[in-house]
Amino acid sequence: MLAVGGDLHPKRLLLAYGHGIFPWYSEGEPIMWWSPDPRTILIPEEFHVSRSLKRVIKGGEFRVTLDTAFAAVISGCATAPRKREKGTWIVPEMEQAYIRLHALGFAHSAECWRGEELAGGLYGVSLGACFFGESMFSRCANASKVALAFLVEQFKRWDISLIDCQLTTPHLIGLGAREVSRDEYLNMLRQRLHAPTRQGAWRLECDGGNSE
Repeated sequence: MLAVGGDLHPKRLLLAYGHGIFPWYSEGEPIMWWSPDPRTILIPEEFHVSRSLKRVIKGGEFRVTLDTAFAAVISGCATAPRKREKGTWIVPEMEQAYIRLHALGFAHSAECWRGEELAGGLYGVSLGACFFGESMFSRCANASKVALAFLVEQFKRWDISLIDCQLTTPHLIGLGAREVSRDEYLNMLRQRLHAPTRQGAWRLECDGGNSE
């Protein structure tokens, strides 16, 4: 933890992300700013798609979109039950802060639909050639993984070459994420921030199943 306090104004959030810092706190606590060591990252080319996930994607059960239901995705992440966790760190002011970033074209969501039902998704912030993943959720098996798989393929097309996963979980490691030192992460981040930011609403351009 680097600092306590401040606010979640878009300029402050973007400045923080550009320096490898993100907010993380619970209801009733002050805003806390973090830059962990080690840092968990996912390189798009290292993303692991298991045989079972490939079958799910090819089966066409799900349809994937980008930036179609951002508020619903962040709400789904906030209310999703988490093992060994009580409550959520996505407090109402956090939700509103990222909805503002989305309106400005810096925060984005990937949605996974089963029919007309939002089955899962994820959201994060984009700067340069980096995507800072914030949270993901699933209401049925594999939904968030499918959303991430489509997003990773899109990142390859757009030359977004670093996905910041922040903290390590077995789920992320199983998808190909790995830990690097904080110094290594900050060096990777600085290099990629020279690329232009793909600001505005995102749409999928990649193939690989049902997508929009």
